[in-house]
Amino acid sequence: MRPKGMPPLSPTRGRIGEQLATVVYVHAHPDDEASQTSGAMARLAREGHRVVLVYATNGDHGELPEDLGDESLVAYRRREAQASAAVIGTSAIHWLGYGDSGMTGWRQNDDPGSLHAAPVEEAAARLADILDDEDADVVVGYDWHGGYGHPDHVKVHQIVRRAVQLARRTPRHLESTMNRDHMRRLHQAALAAGEQAGWDPDRPMDDGNPFGMPENELHFAVDVREFVDVKRAALACHASQRSDIGAFLGMPVEVFTHAFGYEFYLEPGSDTVLVEAWPFADLPR
Repeated sequence: MRPKGMPPLSPTRGRIGEQLATVVYVHAHPDDEASQTSGAMARLAREGHRVVLVYATNGDHGELPEDLGDESLVAYRRREAQASAAVIGTSAIHWLGYGDSGMTGWRQNDDPGSLHAAPVEEAAARLADILDDEDADVVVGYDWHGGYGHPDHVKVHQIVRRAVQLARRTPRHLESTMNRDHMRRLHQAALAAGEQAGWDPDRPMDDGNPFGMPENELHFAVDVREFVDVKRAALACHASQRSDIGAFLGMPVEVFTHAFGYEFYLEPGSDTVLVEAWPFADLPR
């Protein structure tokens, strides 16, 4: 429901066939957007669409930056999120207001206020209000195990699916994921080239399942190589998370492009095979 005092939505925003469309991306933590979907987000923004980002958690269990000082980690990561949004072209950021749940089995999973502990119906209602306020045409969540089984990513999958049902105007629903077969090919190529490739997409991830989704269950491969510089710049905005971001940005640009130059989506209910295509081609331009 729209908060009192909020101005009405622009009549030209968010309706397919009118001036602009609104695409809402829902991510678990600050920095997830940069690694997973920033290429498509940047292209959408360049095409004139309104790109909205929803963070389900505040990332309060992330790494502590050396220059944190007296600032809270939450405030610090919000500043990083704003900087990433400016790089990508994101129009608005919303926060669902939940705490980071940590990895599977951490005591933080059940902390009051954590996303993992939140009732799906409650969290989905918060998201549905945002979808209504933004008059969303498309909402993008995660696959069924959130790519690698992180409790917050799994919960985002559940929340988005329910919020789509609760929204006043049902948006088109896509799910961001990673192509396990593509990552396996990259892994095998690295081994064949004599490189050290300690990371194996087929090994059990946080929930015991392998990384991402098999290629035969995906629907869209999106070529974002044109936006690799944007993707790297967005990742750099989240430099406080040194372990992951440092590893990503430490890759030579050519290697980074092979690893991050495509983004993958599935569309629940679709029975089409994987195609290299722009899933937002039907939005007005």
